[in-house]
Amino acid sequence: MAFGGFGKGSESSPMAEINMVPLIDVMLVLLVIFIITAPLLTHSVKIDLPRAASNPNATRPDHVALSIDALGAIFWNGERIDKSALTQRFAAAARREPQPELHIRADKTTQYQVIAQVMATAGKTGLTRIGFISDPRETP
Repeated sequence: MAFGGFGKGSESSPMAEINMVPLIDVMLVLLVIFIITAPLLTHSVKIDLPRAASNPNATRPDHVALSIDALGAIFWNGERIDKSALTQRFAAAARREPQPELHIRADKTTQYQVIAQVMATAGKTGLTRIGFISDPRETP
């Protein structure tokens, strides 16, 4: 491409300079593309939030340990109860402030139907914080 100059001399040595114009053109095109697309990538709504000094709420809600053994027997904090008393206890727990967390610990051979019935009863009575407790150790 660069075989020589426009002069009338007979020197035919190649030009040792890099043509920067195409590189600058590409850079400017990319700059324009980024300038246009950068505002489109932000999906947040700019809101000026009010400032108030407060301390975080350090009260942690109680939890209810609900255990279900392999035969489907239900234990409320270690005390065996029947299914009719379970509804009453769920309703009483749902009325407390702050509402306790329900930690369900079921045997691995417990039928899913029993667990689903317990969860449905808890949901109907108003308990919203339900969690499952499992053994974190890996199986061999």
